[in-house]
Amino acid sequence: MPGEFKKMKIYNNILETIGNTPLVRLNKLTKDVKATVLAKVETTNPGNSVKDRMAVKMVEDAEKSGLLKPGGTIIEGTSGNTGMGLALACIIKGYKLICVLNDKQSKEKMDILRAVGAEVVVCPTAVDPSDPRSYYSVSKRLAKEIPNSWYVNQYDNLSNRQAHYEQTGPEIWDQTDGKITHFIVGVGTGGTISGVGKFLKEQNPNIKIWGIDTYGSVFKKYKETGIFDENEIYPYITEGIGEDILPANVDFDIIDRFEKVTDKDAAVYTRKLAREEGIFVGNSAGSAIKGLLQLKDELKEEDVVVVLFHDHGSRYVGKIFNDDWMRERGFLEEENKTASDLISHHADEPLVSVYAEELVSHAIAKMRKYSISQIPVLRDGKFVGSLDDTHTYQVLIEDHNKLNAPISSIMQKAFPVVQPNTSIEEISKLINKETPAVLVETGENKYNIITKQDIISAIA
Repeated sequence: MPGEFKKMKIYNNILETIGNTPLVRLNKLTKDVKATVLAKVETTNPGNSVKDRMAVKMVEDAEKSGLLKPGGTIIEGTSGNTGMGLALACIIKGYKLICVLNDKQSKEKMDILRAVGAEVVVCPTAVDPSDPRSYYSVSKRLAKEIPNSWYVNQYDNLSNRQAHYEQTGPEIWDQTDGKITHFIVGVGTGGTISGVGKFLKEQNPNIKIWGIDTYGSVFKKYKETGIFDENEIYPYITEGIGEDILPANVDFDIIDRFEKVTDKDAAVYTRKLAREEGIFVGNSAGSAIKGLLQLKDELKEEDVVVVLFHDHGSRYVGKIFNDDWMRERGFLEEENKTASDLISHHADEPLVSVYAEELVSHAIAKMRKYSISQIPVLRDGKFVGSLDDTHTYQVLIEDHNKLNAPISSIMQKAFPVVQPNTSIEEISKLINKETPAVLVETGENKYNIITKQDIISAIA
């Protein structure tokens, strides 16, 4: 029996499954990029993120140095992913875990941490790092107050980047057979880019290391000028990258350049990765791929680019992958609307119109009956004019007797006619102060109407 077990391909615990993540070619999103683009998909780690690697490394190094003792409590400020890696280590090794998060992190991340036994403490995002309420400060305070505890400090703990120097870098080098020319990744603590970058540059100094930053973070300007500019710091939505501090793990000498990506683009391209490449990953992956696309003109056909995707999309289903959340922030990319879309909610209703020979009072009566503000005017089956309530009101104020005048005597110009496939952009150009509506030709002698309100409803 013991001999049979030796032949089985099994792991002794879940921590042994960390690493050896796949390298996957990107196709649709990178179709206009000359280079070969490969994604290092870290979601196959047991904690579904690249942070598993450094979490276990930091714990093991702390054990070796005597900082972490049996039965101790691990405390860390985390965006969620490092916390998950630490939680797995704590389960296997028998430690307690307290994760301190800021309030911009997704509810899914907090729920997952609680599910694996971590205690979660939530702190405000929009405070200075030195503020006692910040998740940096709270983490340090708890480590002082709780006996037999160890504050991980992934930002300045150099075991973070050492994990990637020992594991992630060599994997990428081997998987590309040494042909990699560019490594691109979002930068937060700096461990991944600095550890991988150091290893790769030792193999080939010509490899370019590009870091993806976000607006509201200090990295890009500091790299380019050496100035830590507090004016660069403001709240942002993108999770896992960017900082308002300079972590010790960020080796600016290893990083060749930074590229900033907006919150909206990060969110939009995270969704595109899922829908166009079938890769269900998190917010920083969207930033990374969009940053690559922003820099595509600097890439050549013979280049081999590896972009690292940090974590799994399941941690963002209540945010990035939620249409309402995206819409509230103006991030949702709606499909281009046409005239057909704009009239969809009243397409079956007949067009209300009047004849030029009718009295003005008849037009007013129809406007009241159907609660409309504008009405097209017909003569001999053709549209020859229009009336809107503002114009009619002004005419009647000047001469009340116009109520019994023919509509032709006061009508305005006819509404423009568009086709069902006319875009909302073209329609919006036609509608203005003088032209409050357009008509849509929906069939032979069949029409519908688009008003300013239809446009507003479509874009609001």
